[in-house]
Amino acid sequence: MADASLAGKTILMSGGSRGIGLAIALRAARDGANIAMIAKTDTPHPKLEGTVHTAAAAIEAAGGHALPIVGDVRNDDDITEAVLTTQGEFGGIDIVINNASVIDLSSSLDLAAKKYDLMQDVNVRGTFMLSRAAVPILKDAPNPHILSLSPPLNITPRWLGAHTGYTMAKYGMTLATLGFAAEFADDGIAANTLWPETTIATAAVQFALGGDRMMKVSRTPEVYADAAYEVLTKPAREYTGQTLIVEDVLRDAGVTDFSGYAAVPGTPDSELFPDIFL
Repeated sequence: MADASLAGKTILMSGGSRGIGLAIALRAARDGANIAMIAKTDTPHPKLEGTVHTAAAAIEAAGGHALPIVGDVRNDDDITEAVLTTQGEFGGIDIVINNASVIDLSSSLDLAAKKYDLMQDVNVRGTFMLSRAAVPILKDAPNPHILSLSPPLNITPRWLGAHTGYTMAKYGMTLATLGFAAEFADDGIAANTLWPETTIATAAVQFALGGDRMMKVSRTPEVYADAAYEVLTKPAREYTGQTLIVEDVLRDAGVTDFSGYAAVPGTPDSELFPDIFL
């Protein structure tokens, strides 16, 4: 039987200062969850709103308990400290959310080597290392989940060739997650990925995909948050090893009207921009 809520659950999330990660955290906070965030945004970005501290304040205001941790998922010591600090503060870890991600849609010839390395380090290695570090503690949780915000493995030329460097990095997140699902199935640790049908109105979409025009044909981060909530309250031993789609999860939960998730109210579903990889 699925947990009815995330009340009292402890979530360790990478990133989360803004956008989808923060929306997921706020949805859990409304249940009274404990949310630890490891993120680099200690001070405001000149172009992007939000820091790990403003996120923590929003979590507290929503009814949750926040633990802001300034750190980098590329740094193994920071990961270890985040896991141990979260355990020490809240007594355990129930959920790991791999939210931190770097996007660069440059073609292979245009992609800078440093940006390729950054995507591999944050997206793939960060997902693997944070999840691995938390596994010994997750084993003691009653309904442990790992959730990575990454796409299904759609190995068609369209996506493999569109932006090979970024595609490899996002698929690496998914492969790591599916690997954990298989490796730790006997321990009852669920590991799934989650990805949307449409673009989501976040700063990443605005700056990397198409500016204000793209924001107007996207859904809000709350659609992702509501789907993540459904996944994280499922029984871990029965709901694992899947590459899930946000809207399919919500449809399975009985949602039939998605109009409330339109970034611009009144935008028909038919006019929303489909996300990549699907």
